[in-house]
Amino acid sequence: MIFIIARKEFRSLFAVPSTWLILGALQFIFAWFFLARLDAFLQVQAQLAQIENAPGATLAVATPLFGTLALIFMMLIPVFTMRLIAEERRNQTLTLLMTAPVTEMHIVLGKFFGLLLVLLLLVASSTLMVLSLAAGTHLDIGLLLSNALGLLLLAASYAAVGLYISSLTAQPVVAAISSLAVLFGFWLLEISSADSEIALSKFSPTTHFQNFNIGLLNSADAAYFALFIAGFLLMTIRRLHNNRVYG
Repeated sequence: MIFIIARKEFRSLFAVPSTWLILGALQFIFAWFFLARLDAFLQVQAQLAQIENAPGATLAVATPLFGTLALIFMMLIPVFTMRLIAEERRNQTLTLLMTAPVTEMHIVLGKFFGLLLVLLLLVASSTLMVLSLAAGTHLDIGLLLSNALGLLLLAASYAAVGLYISSLTAQPVVAAISSLAVLFGFWLLEISSADSEIALSKFSPTTHFQNFNIGLLNSADAAYFALFIAGFLLMTIRRLHNNRVYG
């Protein structure tokens, strides 16, 4: 049942023209940043050749690109999540879904995995673009895969937050703005934490993504993302359960 709902959500996302417009714009922006970083790297390559243990193309080009894509995802994902539950509530199709022989967990996980598959395609296409550098230079595949994994976990975290916010309202625009505000708040936790408040930044998903961004695979970061995603998904399931019980 989860697979059926996920497939429906995946197809419905691509049935909307705005999705294709957003995906096209994202690829254009990423390609522009990619070529700009590559041009900057090529201009200083002669100087880097004289330095021992100089940064390679992966560190100089790919790592900043994935950092930029993480910031773009923070603004993009709320646009996808805003309609997952809020639009169904507004169109009163959520009531029909709740009366179907499916549980709240099936609904939430189906919608979550349907969106996650779209985000996986975005991460994969961006990774393939960077892999094209392998035709002319050596790439650190481990660092590249670490960035791709970290970006996917970060995107899943944003999707879980957006899905929960979408379950709280019947207005997709309100859901999008609220999700962006919450994600922006998490981002501020990272960039505004002083040394005395360093523990506060640990609550921000972007803080844990930074370790993946530099190629550091830490079980604590993976556990954080797992708990973060599970926590928001459980709150979403609880919200739908309350809707079913109390109307």
